Amino acid sequence: MANTKPVVLVTGGAGFIGSHACKALAAANYLAVSYDNLSTGHIEAVKWGPLHRGDVLDTDRLTAVLRESQAQAVMHFAASAYVGESVSDPQKYYRNNVVGMSSLLDAMSATRLKTLVFSSSCATYGEPVHSPIDEDTPQRPINPYGRTKLICEEMVRDTAYAHGLCYAILRYFNAAGADPEGELIEHHKPETHLIPSVLMAALGLRDEIQVFGDTFPTPDGTCIRDYIHVTDLAHGHVLALTHLLRTGDSLTLNLGTGQGSSVRDVIRACEACVDRPIPQRMVAARAGDPPLLVADANRAQTALGFIPTHSDLPMIVKDAWAALQKLPRG
Repeated sequence: MANTKPVVLVTGGAGFIGSHACKALAAANYLAVSYDNLSTGHIEAVKWGPLHRGDVLDTDRLTAVLRESQAQAVMHFAASAYVGESVSDPQKYYRNNVVGMSSLLDAMSATRLKTLVFSSSCATYGEPVHSPIDEDTPQRPINPYGRTKLICEEMVRDTAYAHGLCYAILRYFNAAGADPEGELIEHHKPETHLIPSVLMAALGLRDEIQVFGDTFPTPDGTCIRDYIHVTDLAHGHVLALTHLLRTGDSLTLNLGTGQGSSVRDVIRACEACVDRPIPQRMVAARAGDPPLLVADANRAQTALGFIPTHSDLPMIVKDAWAALQKLPRG
């Protein structure tokens, strides 16, 4: 039986956010076709549509998959995404993120595909002069990861001007949590995200949690971030895609909650969840870490009706804890 659902190619569809987006797409009656080289993604996370294995840098392969799948839109998640690594290995980030975006835009042009949802980041804002951060805040990234995302945003806008691309640029804040239904699990190698790292220390899978700096200009001296549940984040991507297909109007939006939690807030929430103290050690602050990143998400609510429903910190921690306990030890 021929497929009658709108087809969306999801680059990085085997990754943490990409796989949750595929699940959300399926729930909204889209067919999600994943394109992933599995360098950091997991094949077992591809459950809601076919997987085409390939690198986003391989323009010919990407073009062929777009043509074969008859995709009507692209969600672009495939990228390198660790701030610290971007400082130590910037060329990897310019290659994978910037050259990868150029490759995707070439493939979309070759197949006359005009609809793109792009996974950008609050890292493009750098150290903002005010908080919460709205979309008009000047973008002054302070690390290579943020700079590559900003360059990609400009590439998307320039391509839209030249060739009529219809786009949603989604600058999201700290993705966290796990699928509440237990079908998808966050696991990175190595794990660098704060909440699963703290919970791994609670399970004894690491000796302690390192707190990177306690002299930031914040109430308790540790970094403050806006944590958004990955399920809410995935839903926001589907809302943006549906908006583009319905109206053809491009947009640039923050996806966050407007609530900030410090590193110490996160550790306390994890300790409350597991009902025991978690070993921790203060270490030097990392290069490229802004002290405060909290979203003004009003524009997403107005444009898309986007309202996070899973993103209070205890719920995020509860879902992450349930998922972590399902991982095989070792």
